[in-house]
Amino acid sequence: MQIEETVISKAILQSYYRKFTENLETQVAIVGGGPSGLTAAYFLANNQIKVSIFERKLSLGGGMWGGGMMFNQIVVQREGREILAGFGVSTEEFSPNYWVADAVEAVSTICSQTAKAGAKIFNLISAEDVTIKEGKATGLVLNWTAVETAELHVDPLCIKAQFIVDATGHPAKLAGVIQEKVGLKIPSQRIVGEGPMWAEAGEKAVIENTQEVYPGVFVAGMAANAVFGAPRMGPIFGGMLLSGRRVAELIQKRLEDNP
Repeated sequence: MQIEETVISKAILQSYYRKFTENLETQVAIVGGGPSGLTAAYFLANNQIKVSIFERKLSLGGGMWGGGMMFNQIVVQREGREILAGFGVSTEEFSPNYWVADAVEAVSTICSQTAKAGAKIFNLISAEDVTIKEGKATGLVLNWTAVETAELHVDPLCIKAQFIVDATGHPAKLAGVIQEKVGLKIPSQRIVGEGPMWAEAGEKAVIENTQEVYPGVFVAGMAANAVFGAPRMGPIFGGMLLSGRRVAELIQKRLEDNP
C-alpha cells in the first residue's frame, strides 16, 4: 500500500479546519481543559449541548497529571469519587471519605469520555479576549498559544458562544481580562486572588463560587476560588469535579429557560 506524505497533510488540514469551522458558533465555550473544564464539557455534551474546549497547553488535565509533588496519585472525597466512577475511573478507599485514584488513569479516562460524549477539544489555543455586545459576553478571541508565547504580532480569530466558562485555574485569566476592560459583575468588582492552603474550606468554596461573574461568563474550578479569594486545596480534586458538574447544571438550566 502506497503512503503519500501530502495526502497525510491534506487529511490533517481538511479535517481540522472542518472541525474548527463547525465550532465557530457553539452553545458553550470552555476555556481551560483541566478537571473542572473537562467535567463541565462532559455533562453538557451528554445532554446534547454543543460545547467546545480551548486549552492553551499541549495536554489536557491541568494539575491532575502530577498528583501531589509529582506522585501521580490523586485524592477525592466521597462525592468526587462518585463522579470518577461515572467516568469509569477506578478508585480505592484509603480511609473514610478519602479515596485514591491513579492520576494517569483519571485524566486519560476523563479526556476520552468527554470527547466521546461529543465535546470538541482544541488544544494549543489561547483565549486572549472576549467579545462583549450590549453588556453581555458573546464569544471568545482566540490565537495559537505559540503566537502568545513568542509575542508575535498576529491578529486573532473569533468564535461565538451563548455561554463561556473560565476554567483557567489559578490565573483566572478570562475573568482578569473582563475585570480589566469592563469590570466584573460581582460584589467586590475585582478578582481577590486565591487564599492560602486550606483543603476543607477550599473544597467547599469552589462549589459555592461556581457562578456567573459577568453576563454570559461563569467561573469554575480553581478560577472560581481565585476570583472570590477562597483558599487553595492542593492535590484533592473532588471539588474540581463537582464544580465542573455544577457549572454544567447552571448553564443547562439557563439554556432550558432561554433556548
